[in-house]
Amino acid sequence: MGWQVARGLIGVSVVLAGYLSTVPTLAQISNEWDRCTGKDSATLDQQIDGCTSVIHSGGETPKNLALAFLRRGSAFMIKGDLARAIEDYDQAIRLDPNNALAFNNRGFAYASKGDFDRAIQDYDEAIRLSTNAPLAFYNRGEAYAKKGDFDRAIRDYDQAIELNPDFAQAFVNRGFVYAIKGDYDRAIRDYDQAIRLNPNIALAFYNRGVAHGRKGDFDRAIQDYDQAIRLNANYAWAYYRRGEAYANKPDFDRAIQDYDQTIWLDPYNALAFNDRGFLYASKGDFDRAIRDYDQAIRLNPSYANAFYNRGSAYSERRDYDRAIQDYDQAIRLDPNFAQALVNRGFVYATKGDYDRAIQDFDEAIRLNPNFAQAFLNRGIAKHRMGDSTGGNADIARAKLLDPRIGY
Repeated sequence: MGWQVARGLIGVSVVLAGYLSTVPTLAQISNEWDRCTGKDSATLDQQIDGCTSVIHSGGETPKNLALAFLRRGSAFMIKGDLARAIEDYDQAIRLDPNNALAFNNRGFAYASKGDFDRAIQDYDEAIRLSTNAPLAFYNRGEAYAKKGDFDRAIRDYDQAIELNPDFAQAFVNRGFVYAIKGDYDRAIRDYDQAIRLNPNIALAFYNRGVAHGRKGDFDRAIQDYDQAIRLNANYAWAYYRRGEAYANKPDFDRAIQDYDQTIWLDPYNALAFNDRGFLYASKGDFDRAIRDYDQAIRLNPSYANAFYNRGSAYSERRDYDRAIQDYDQAIRLDPNFAQALVNRGFVYATKGDYDRAIQDFDEAIRLNPNFAQAFLNRGIAKHRMGDSTGGNADIARAKLLDPRIGY
């Protein structure tokens, strides 16, 4: 019966602190301006108070007043108060419609709210006002990537890199987009360059490790995860991916150690519980596997793979009724889960219910007409029901699809 390990998304993309700030060019800067601009390590609340005093002073030019709103908006942004940040950026733009930085920062705020269309509109305007600002192209590329428009994202990252060839984070993000498109070689070249520019970016090593893993080069993947962990000892996803790489080598004991560490750092990581359960099941420890699948399901009740894997563990323990219940739930969550249908059909056949088994194999074949295991199992079920002609035809089809399949 086929086991399935849940795999996560490829890599992680990063957004720089795109809400840049600037300092007013005044001959004499008041104490309020000092606080507003963050001088002398002013806290965020002190910066907000200082900018508010400047805004209410009534003695500033429109451009300087715009800078005060811009600075205060940036402080609100860092505090996570996106609504008030946007209000301040609105005021900055009203006072100074040619302030590219205000458009860039407001775009970043909208992107942080998930409103990528409005973010892109603001980045467009920032770029129109300042065509040589690499960060606006970078941020717009990030917004396009979040929308799934990867080609436009790459073009913006290209432009950001052309304007600033030392922009390490732009190389990281462009590499991430190439990886999403399945172009792992170009992704790796971008991660290489990012690492040359800044060897302290843990994410660059992590993403390069993911790309090596997708190419099946697990040793190089592990080397990159090692370095990511050296740079960030609490990098839960690096432990998770390194565990995945060890599992694929296969070195189950070291993989389990990494999943243990992932769970210690991130006890809500359902993927890690599921994958550790898979390894325990692979080692024949079905009780520990089921406990891990139980926890994965508690953390994510919509996790079809965890129900599938727990069903397979119950099947190995010959607890067929509970196996069927889990396969039922996996299929409810993912009606196109052909392997779950094959496994449920196998359990029905084991229980002697060949009609229901064949129904499951039929559906699996409808979903995947080249599914050799489904043809083989259906053929065996037909033989058990006395249909030798149909059984032989299905088994022959299975061997044609996969000459290595055993029977």
